[in-house]
Amino acid sequence: MSQIGEFLIALMVLLGALLGALSAFGLIRLPDVYMRSHAATKSATLGVLLILAGAFLYFTFYLEHVSAKLLLGIVFVFITGPVGGHLNGRAAYRSGVSMWENSVLDDLKPELKRERERMRASRKGEHSEKG
Repeated sequence: MSQIGEFLIALMVLLGALLGALSAFGLIRLPDVYMRSHAATKSATLGVLLILAGAFLYFTFYLEHVSAKLLLGIVFVFITGPVGGHLNGRAAYRSGVSMWENSVLDDLKPELKRERERMRASRKGEHSEKG
């Protein structure tokens, strides 16, 4: 168990570090803010999770200490990483940051158009009730 455990822990940490490097490469090479956000949130979150999981397994099996801090770190990174990336992307879209010229699909455009129409309709309803 000792050598297999060491190998698995080392593999998790190494894979996490490689995913972190891939994320940094994506931040440099990808053409627009939306793709960069995707690279930063997906691969970096998975990389950090693998490194933290490797550290948790090391502490658990070799030092016989269950680290609640590492478990909390894993949970919070798992939740906040993708949510933060999603919110950054929506904020960039709503503020008018243009997409890459070779992008072929814009799923958010019709949804925002419907949302604006609903907002206008609700404002007209408010004005007619007051007047």
